[in-house]
Amino acid sequence: MKALTGLLLLVFGHGVSSVLHSLHYFYTGSSGLTTFPEFVAVGMVDGVQIDYYDSITQKKVLKQDWMERYTIREDPNYLERGTGVRKAHQQAFKANIGIAKQRFNQTGGAHINQFMYGCEWDDEDGSTDGYDQHGYDGEDFLSLDLEHLTWVAPVRQAFATKRKWDENKAQLQYKKNYYTKECVDWLKKYLVYGKSTLQRKERPRVSLLQRSPSSPVVCHATGFYPDRVVVFWRRDGRELHEQVDPGEVLPNHDGTFQVSVDLDLTAVPQEDWGRYECVVQLRGIEDISTPLDPALIRTNEEDQIGLTIPIIIGLLVLLLVAAAAIVGVLLYKKRNASDKRHKPVGSDTSSENTEGQNPAPEAQPLTKV
Repeated sequence: MKALTGLLLLVFGHGVSSVLHSLHYFYTGSSGLTTFPEFVAVGMVDGVQIDYYDSITQKKVLKQDWMERYTIREDPNYLERGTGVRKAHQQAFKANIGIAKQRFNQTGGAHINQFMYGCEWDDEDGSTDGYDQHGYDGEDFLSLDLEHLTWVAPVRQAFATKRKWDENKAQLQYKKNYYTKECVDWLKKYLVYGKSTLQRKERPRVSLLQRSPSSPVVCHATGFYPDRVVVFWRRDGRELHEQVDPGEVLPNHDGTFQVSVDLDLTAVPQEDWGRYECVVQLRGIEDISTPLDPALIRTNEEDQIGLTIPIIIGLLVLLLVAAAAIVGVLLYKKRNASDKRHKPVGSDTSSENTEGQNPAPEAQPLTKV
């Protein structure tokens, strides 16, 4: 789903005065696969995995030491309750895929049902937002417009469910309360218990690199945390929007992050280099400004290897993190041709979310129509 991959992208721009914290859950149900669990669930706080569940182990496990300390101190039944919720989700997802296959007139092949939900909280202005999004076979299927309390159906197969869920005012009010209050309360609680990890500040190391005299100059920042960094080139004190190629934030093996921003010097005479500088902004530390000085540019082969290796490692880590989110897209493309040729517009379909009162930090399980 587009929303899942979008969570991995960096937004470049001015200012890092506030931090947008997030609590998200990703559920993936599948059928027709022999090497992938029928159901996988992962919880994330600020992009850090906090728990895991799959249909093989059928047990929710914690992935952070501070989460274990929290459950021992505050909520001894946390894992047992969470395991029960995810077992119910597992059964619902299995039923829902069967229903979806019927509604899409599909008989075989591999299919994926995805669900992403959670909330965000700005620690400066206190604003919040929530997400409740469903996907099928790698495509957006149904999503909640929290502002207007209505469901958005991008495909006709979801129209019937949209109408049904829009009429369930009690459920919509529950969701509004969950995503704007309850989920945010859990997020703040996790941030307190994971403060040493989630709210730490690690200063980036900044280098200027260039493969050859005709290559762009790369401003490479690495070793920073959190990942909400702003890196840009400016000339005479003004940010450049042309001649630059911003890269993607990548994870390092030690839990920190890295990013590179290229500056094309094709149209820049060397006598004007002194007008340029790379700026790195990370909340809680002073701006790091590195002038475009030939004496600061590393160009030898050893330095290039030193840059390439962590970037490759970062890419591999990023691919592993994103694999669960995009597996549906990959499998959808590989689906056998017969399913693609015989996919008419059928009756509108989806599973129905019948959430009620819930003491756990996760939404109640989906149930079939």
